[in-house]
Amino acid sequence: MIRATALVRRADLASGEIVDRIVLDHGDRHRRRMAMRGVGGLAFLLDLAEPAVLDDGDALRLEDGRLVWVEAAPERLLEIRAPSAHALKRLIWHIGNRHVPAEIGEDALWIAHDHVLAAMVEGLGGSATPVERPFRPEAGAYAGGHAHPADHAHGDGPAHGHHHGHHHGHPHG
Repeated sequence: MIRATALVRRADLASGEIVDRIVLDHGDRHRRRMAMRGVGGLAFLLDLAEPAVLDDGDALRLEDGRLVWVEAAPERLLEIRAPSAHALKRLIWHIGNRHVPAEIGEDALWIAHDHVLAAMVEGLGGSATPVERPFRPEAGAYAGGHAHPADHAHGDGPAHGHHHGHHHGHPHG
């Protein structure tokens, strides 16, 4: 079985033949070694030297130099908002106090869908709206490696055009 031995970050992806894509949820984007199958059917072994977070828009380099595109799968989340910046900070503190993975944006917070936390947020004056979108939680202070802030900016480089929230035009079959 062919191996994927290198992770190429989106910012470093200048060229290469993209031969397939993998669509992974948040939990499956934290890997080192795992058998995988692309959407187009390409079977390969992810075999990185150390665990890594595979971010939306990154690619895995196969031993023969070809690339497999990484796409973040939409997940069922809660989008949490508050009437003021201070109120949002309070909600972030309460959610963080429960050690729940969270993606923090400029004026919203996203967590995995949880009816108990939704009720808590609403009880504290915020809103918790169910949404479906890729989940990119904070890596954590002790996670090391690659952090990927929620309000990151991606420049569209020469490799491909890319915008969050829609399908990529990469190979399917």
